[in-house]
Amino acid sequence: MNRTLLRTLGALLLVGAVTTALLYREHLDVAALEAWVSGAGAAAPLIFIGIYALATVLFLPGAVLTLAGGALFGPLWGTLYNLVGATLGAALAFLIARHLAGDWVQARAKGLLARLIQGVEAEGWRFVAFTRLVPLFPFNLLNYALGLTRIRFVPYLLATLVFMLPGALAYTYLGFAGREAIAGEGLIRNGLIALALLAAVAFLPRLVARLRQRPMLPIEGLKRRLEAKDGDILVLDVRTPEDFVGEQGHIAGALNIPLESLLERIEELGSDLERPIALVCRTDRRSAKAAALLAGRGFGKVQVVRGGMTAWLANGWPVEQAHPRAE
Repeated sequence: MNRTLLRTLGALLLVGAVTTALLYREHLDVAALEAWVSGAGAAAPLIFIGIYALATVLFLPGAVLTLAGGALFGPLWGTLYNLVGATLGAALAFLIARHLAGDWVQARAKGLLARLIQGVEAEGWRFVAFTRLVPLFPFNLLNYALGLTRIRFVPYLLATLVFMLPGALAYTYLGFAGREAIAGEGLIRNGLIALALLAAVAFLPRLVARLRQRPMLPIEGLKRRLEAKDGDILVLDVRTPEDFVGEQGHIAGALNIPLESLLERIEELGSDLERPIALVCRTDRRSAKAAALLAGRGFGKVQVVRGGMTAWLANGWPVEQAHPRAE
């Protein structure tokens, strides 16, 4: 039996298992599951971790199990078992995707998909950390999607384990607080702690977004790099064509792609997602929006030039006013 056939059979089995699990997930009885696990004695943690990992592979809702883990094992051990189960499931999904379709996707990825994959691979564990702290995509789907990239397994695993901790702690404690509330114990105290943890997790996206932003490039820094003939840096002017050749003019050698057309013309930036890009506009407002768009497409070294053309002209530095294509 050749490798292609084995992969095809494996994919069919996976699709069948996931489909079956999704069709019957409404029949998942959490109370019965908790009773069964709690009655397993010393083996209860291992059984729970195994169930959590399998649920992750089969696209079953992890939040329900996380709450159950808090109710069953308390905030400390519950967090540990939830985290281990989720990480194990994420690792299995990653490896399944890599072995079943990783080579196939890499060989056929082109255009925007290829750039997205390259951007993810360039950031490596940092991208994994970001998505674990800020759940932009469904957790179960993301595990498989990352397996289709060339991100190394060990950094993926460690980033998953470490950066899922805040969310695991918050939701585990919520499950623990719910059990205590039903028992009539520490309702106010546990409720306040659970709400504080959830609020902290909700604040993480803004914090992480700020940490990932590259600092602005001072106008003097851009001038020095251009004078040093740093041919690697691309000056991208995102003003309108009229402004590009208008009163303010533009920096020699700059590429003009208006902000409104950036996504449509993104191919003009090339395939090197690690090439430094200096974004210029009249000040820096349009540049900030362009930076967010490019970051979302995987470009990893994008900086907004502080003050834009206004700051450049304030220093009395030369500009061009004819469009390069018209020369």
